[in-house]
Amino acid sequence: MGTTGTAGEPLLRLEGITVRFPGAPGPPAVDGVDLEVPAGRTVCVLGPSGSGKSTLLRVVAGLQRPDGGRVLLDGRDQARVPAHRRGVGLMFQDHQLFPQRDVLGNVVFGLRMHGVDRATARARAEELLRTVGLPDAGRRPPASLSGGEQQRVALARALAPGPRVLMLDEPLGQLDRDLRERLVMELRTLFRSLGTTVLAVTHDQGEAFAMADRVVVMDRGRVAQVGTPVEVWQRPASAFVARFLGFRNLVPVEAVGERRARSPWGEVSFDPVPGAGATGLPESWRGRAQLLVRPGGVRILPNVPHSEETIPEGTTPDGTAPGGAPGSTVPEGGTATPRCAVIGRTFRGDHVVVVLRPERGPTIEAACPLRGAPEEGAVVRVRIDPAETVAMPPEGAGDRRDPDAPARDLPGGTEG
Repeated sequence: MGTTGTAGEPLLRLEGITVRFPGAPGPPAVDGVDLEVPAGRTVCVLGPSGSGKSTLLRVVAGLQRPDGGRVLLDGRDQARVPAHRRGVGLMFQDHQLFPQRDVLGNVVFGLRMHGVDRATARARAEELLRTVGLPDAGRRPPASLSGGEQQRVALARALAPGPRVLMLDEPLGQLDRDLRERLVMELRTLFRSLGTTVLAVTHDQGEAFAMADRVVVMDRGRVAQVGTPVEVWQRPASAFVARFLGFRNLVPVEAVGERRARSPWGEVSFDPVPGAGATGLPESWRGRAQLLVRPGGVRILPNVPHSEETIPEGTTPDGTAPGGAPGSTVPEGGTATPRCAVIGRTFRGDHVVVVLRPERGPTIEAACPLRGAPEEGAVVRVRIDPAETVAMPPEGAGDRRDPDAPARDLPGGTEG
């Protein structure tokens, strides 16, 4: 079979997919999901446990009947097509190799089930084992292989029948970190060289970002954001997405001028939302937003002059009152510099993440070079770089189900 359709055009399309499990409380497990997977591309569905990503995969495979919506494969509705005739391959994280068969027998199995003659099936299986880097493993039992080798065999078996779409369910979840990082790059190279159309699900954002051409972030059965890995990382569409990606510097802000806002840390400048008005925020947000400050944008100031020590509430060094927090100053560029105590340090290989407790407001994480990172107990001032901020909708906007839920109807490439 193999991938059909024109490269870049949707080979797989989901329209309004909804799944409800009988007796389960709350909203549907999958709630009106629209999704496109272009031919020859890799799309990763990313989300925490319970977000609906694996259920969505089962719907595409024909293992779960949806309560609403359509699955279109190469333009054909799959509602009446049984799982074994859909032409999709499915690879699980636990490999599910047949222990009674050798490696070659495992790869040949799917081809024989599709009616391929023995000699052709053997030649195809040997070719795929060479492709995945196991040219001499055909006679070995699966139990003699490492976890990474077993994963390669499972991949060869899934690819053998030439599926139109290859689906991966947490494909590297059981592997150690070093092996996982190596394999994810190998998979991306392999899929591109073969022109394979891939739909994968994972909870690991590093795995998704390294493998995917497009990332779909899910939250409680709905799509929270769709975009390239760079787009999702650089501009998370909601506080939920930002937190899921591991960002912690999130605070509510209120616009007080052009691209300036009042925050719990003081008055800050921020990077405007694309297409927004003079304030830098969309009018529908009514001057309110959630502001993300990346750890790399929290600059620890060296040798702060005595003139920038703590000052009376409501004033800046020139005596004006911009609405900043007590004890903050506003240097040139208009971004607050609160005085902070260093309360924690975490080594991250090529940098140190420093946890800061300001005089007012929540803690702040700052990414610092290995050399010169302040020690625990030190008191420092910081400056927030506007270029390293992202303004997002205020909490609770756009979600009718839960007033405390993050927004979904967001500007900039969101769906669902």
